[in-house]
Amino acid sequence: MTDDAVPDLRASDADRERVSEVLRDALADGRLDMEEFEERLEATYKARTYAELTPITRDLPASGTAAPRPVSFTKEPVADGSWAGRIVGGEGSSTSGVAVLSGFQRKGRWTVPRRFSCFAFWGGGEIDLREADFADREVEINCVAIMGGVQVIVPPGVEVVVRGVGIMGGFDHPDGDGRPEPGAPRVVISGFAFWGGVGVERKVTRAERQRLKETRRQERLERKESRHELHRARHEERTLDRELDRELDRELDRERRRKGER
Repeated sequence: MTDDAVPDLRASDADRERVSEVLRDALADGRLDMEEFEERLEATYKARTYAELTPITRDLPASGTAAPRPVSFTKEPVADGSWAGRIVGGEGSSTSGVAVLSGFQRKGRWTVPRRFSCFAFWGGGEIDLREADFADREVEINCVAIMGGVQVIVPPGVEVVVRGVGIMGGFDHPDGDGRPEPGAPRVVISGFAFWGGVGVERKVTRAERQRLKETRRQERLERKESRHELHRARHEERTLDRELDRELDRELDRERRRKGER
């Protein structure tokens, strides 16, 4: 499927952020002047579909490459859902994030580079790895938080190593750390926090949460049905006992009447 095949597909925040990063790189390289950059950035955040986003970077190289090609919005599914299918190599689709009196997000389907750097000053950032691909089996996320914060969300099964230093701030360790899953990537959280913090937590994806919710609901229905079956069986057993008791009473009455007639 090509980008042109889905012009009316709605763009996500992650898609707009990918375009914004290309524009920032182009500004730094001198490909755009400040006026062009501001115009295109405004158009990026106003864009609602791929058809509106694609032309913004059509004449610019994608982030981290020399060949001039527009940002691709083609969503390639993971072949079998295994960790091996999510270690894709390359340079990553985003290498940095900055939040100065503002915020940034990296979430959805994106590729985590071998080293991702972020900076938060009186702002905050969110780095969500639950649906991400990885450029290598070990990646590093370097966070500098000064009177700000960064939240890193990792899926279950990923090994997390926290090496950050906090001064009047801190780096959290994720709860529920167990044995990593075979083939899962290793995520190293490093950096520095001053009057700020870097949080790390484990969460399943919305799809997995919905699947677990549906599984639990089905289990409850099955238990409820089992209880109903048990109640019906007990009711039928009691009914049969009463019928047998009545039949025995009738038989005793007939026997007494026969003895009286004699």
